[in-house]
Amino acid sequence: MAYDPKLNKTVLTNPIHFLAFGFGSGLAPFAPGTFGTLAAIPLYLLMINFSLPVYLVITLFSVFIGFWLCGRSSEMLGVHDHSGIVWDEFAGFFITMIAAPQGWQWIVIGFALFRLFDIWKPWPINIIDKKVQGGVGIMMDDVIAGIYALVVLQLIVVVVG
Repeated sequence: MAYDPKLNKTVLTNPIHFLAFGFGSGLAPFAPGTFGTLAAIPLYLLMINFSLPVYLVITLFSVFIGFWLCGRSSEMLGVHDHSGIVWDEFAGFFITMIAAPQGWQWIVIGFALFRLFDIWKPWPINIIDKKVQGGVGIMMDDVIAGIYALVVLQLIVVVVG
């Protein structure tokens, strides 16, 4: 993504774009999804001490607000699923980390698994990514990638003990 001062100003001054672009992390000149996922880590660190029910409510809220937020930002920009819209990465990472053990190694593993599934886009992520429009389409491929990463992360937890 080339540097665009007009887009940067729009994102940094409009609250919808600011959130959809992951507090500006989606403006990274390359790999905005990776930078968006990295930007989700500090929020995750604020959430890890919450009880599981509270964590789940916040995660669900991030998904449902993301349907509107990503869809509205995309609509306002006139670009479906602009690469800088990374709120979906926040929600997907939060899903990945549901009930994850605490520790940096688990954050790194969860990060790597989520990015793997988000980039690889195995079935049905690839279909949703191509066929579902609007905020739901932007969010759902990352929600499913987060679910896949969650399952694999929990299998690793069981195997490692």
